[in-house]
Amino acid sequence: MGYTTATADQVCVPETLLKKRKTTEKTDAEKQIAQVESQKQKRHVRNIIFKKADEYIKEYRQKESDEIRLKRQAKSQGNHYVPAQPKLLFVIRIQGINDIHPKVKKVLQLFRLLQINNGVFVRINKATSEMLQIIEPYVTYGPPNLKTVRELIYKRGFLKLNGQRIGISDNQLISENLGKYGIICIEDIIHEIFTLGAHFKQVNQILWPFKLSNPNGHKKVGWKPRKFKHYVEGGDAGDREFDINKLIQSMN
Repeated sequence: MGYTTATADQVCVPETLLKKRKTTEKTDAEKQIAQVESQKQKRHVRNIIFKKADEYIKEYRQKESDEIRLKRQAKSQGNHYVPAQPKLLFVIRIQGINDIHPKVKKVLQLFRLLQINNGVFVRINKATSEMLQIIEPYVTYGPPNLKTVRELIYKRGFLKLNGQRIGISDNQLISENLGKYGIICIEDIIHEIFTLGAHFKQVNQILWPFKLSNPNGHKKVGWKPRKFKHYVEGGDAGDREFDINKLIQSMN
């Protein structure tokens, strides 16, 4: 009596294997749908980011052209154009912890300037102006321009998330933590800081204080021999106005 091999149709497939195949196929299909949706969402967000960046560039250029127009208009009428007082400052700590008065120490802590060469953005108002007067011998400050703000955030920008210092490596991080304020990308952060937007406080608080290097002599900028004298007396402390931009570029 001969033996025959069962055909594929005659072999019964175990029910567990059939269920497993069905589950796998369903999971793969769901993953594929989710991936397509995710790509669509990313494309949509990317388009929004590009549009926002274009709008911000137009806004910055318009502001510059307005300044130039007002200067020319004043000159043509024989007057002097006086620009508005800057409302945004970048403050850098230049002195250590030795022989510091408790009040000065407390103000430095409030500004989050805990180490030498730490820097933060500060909005000028009555309270912050008075606090800057207290810590003036220990810091140098001035109004940053757009280029300085952008370079600082792109090169030295870190977020403070759950007490940890996290690099801004992806717009997704920004969107997850600041999306409720309409801030979804790094250009939004730059715009909010530079223009002192409605959510400046929230954005500034989530930015970790900038850790800068010692000046490298770029553009002949470095610490003076008598560093702790006021800037106008040949030192480095206090308000250096727009010269702060050269110092930041040298330290960035």
